[in-house]
Amino acid sequence: MFCMICYDVIITYICFDPSIFVTLNFVISAARTLYFPVRVNLSTRTRIMCLSTMVGTFPLLSVQPTRGLVDEKIQVVVRNLPPALSVTLHSLHCSEDKDLWEAFGHYTSDGQGTVTVAKDASLGGTYEGAEPMGLLWSMQPVPGSRTGLRLRKMDVLTPMVVHISVYSGHMTEGFSKHSPLATVVTERWYMAPGVCRIDIKEHGVRGTLFLPPGPGPFPGVLDMWGGGGGLVEYRSCLLASHGFVSMALEYLSHDKNRTSDIESKTYFEKAFRIVQEHPLVMKDRVALFGLSLGTSVSLNLAAYSKVISPRCCVCISGGHVYPAKSISDVIMKMSEDGYKNQFAEEGCLVWRDIILPIPTDLGEKVDMGKIKCPLMLVVGEDDQNMATVESAKDMTQMMCAAGNEHLLTILQYPDAGHLIEPPYTPHFRASNFIVPQAQHKVIVLWGGYPKPHADAQEDCWEKSLSFLRQHLYPSPDSVPKATL
Repeated sequence: MFCMICYDVIITYICFDPSIFVTLNFVISAARTLYFPVRVNLSTRTRIMCLSTMVGTFPLLSVQPTRGLVDEKIQVVVRNLPPALSVTLHSLHCSEDKDLWEAFGHYTSDGQGTVTVAKDASLGGTYEGAEPMGLLWSMQPVPGSRTGLRLRKMDVLTPMVVHISVYSGHMTEGFSKHSPLATVVTERWYMAPGVCRIDIKEHGVRGTLFLPPGPGPFPGVLDMWGGGGGLVEYRSCLLASHGFVSMALEYLSHDKNRTSDIESKTYFEKAFRIVQEHPLVMKDRVALFGLSLGTSVSLNLAAYSKVISPRCCVCISGGHVYPAKSISDVIMKMSEDGYKNQFAEEGCLVWRDIILPIPTDLGEKVDMGKIKCPLMLVVGEDDQNMATVESAKDMTQMMCAAGNEHLLTILQYPDAGHLIEPPYTPHFRASNFIVPQAQHKVIVLWGGYPKPHADAQEDCWEKSLSFLRQHLYPSPDSVPKATL
């Protein structure tokens, strides 16, 4: 309390009598060090600006909320600047792999000395225009980083910590060498308060089950990622934060001793039943949610399983070309297609269009006429990894011929790529990829362009949640609201 009073008194005297600034500068530094937490950064430049402009106030950076879910928008405002001042807003995140990611936008304060990111246009940087979330979705590795990086959150029990700062002038590099005018530390969570995480290791199935807070019962989702393998939890965790019991399924293990456990669709049927039979789950309201290879698995289960009946399916950036085979056969076929479709881009050999051409033989693709539940298909028109546009056209024709096209909803996004993830995830046109069986690294071309891809992710996530609520919840009034 003493430090706080002293600091306020000092600032008051400085604002009215700048001549004592030099004398009391060391006192300010001492008081600031004792009172303010480490996360507050009041630089010498800020104090000088206060004195030189005679406004008697410091620049104020506000970020609301400072703690929220990753799909929640933030409001960034800078106040108490001189009018028409050029500033740079900068975000910085250190990933779990210790790589630094940043984004920045150039702004000019208005007549009241304010910059409002939601309505003011960025004049340059990693994004341009009025972009409320540009400081997040336009993040990229800092200059000099390793090549082929992709930003993913693997530990959902901890937040993504993002430092948002404001700098004087329009900067494009060297942020670490300059002191910001102000900094706010934010936390971006996939897990809402009260969400419960449970490791699943039963009946040979491995995954993670996420339970929403509250007494339930809730609808369920079996969540499957793509051919990269391993256990990816962040989308399932976010689904639970929005009121769905969701299970992230590991079905391409990095453990070679487990390959035989996941050879057939029986593995996926067991996983579906684990979700369905949980006491907090509405047993007749369980969906499949797949991306890339997970889409192929979802379509196979929806069309051919005699054991489970998904209430609906959300399928992102995948196709119907690989029919009901063992996972190892599918991966082998995808790898063969990948090596056949290698192209040079930016000095690297990359995989692309790995399911072209779309086969005419019905035995080489899922019989879409057998789909009996509502299906949402999400397509990025610049998907360079899988020929999802051509696949979607063929699936539509097959369902029209079978008379079940009324079950199909297609979301198609121009200039979006393959990796359509939860909103505000940075865009990656290409990244490193470990081939599951061979365990060697290639560069996979995903496609897409930052701004349209970011728009696609935001729109797709909102509509996917609405689709799941529509088909899984008994009534709109029963949908819980998740907040931090």
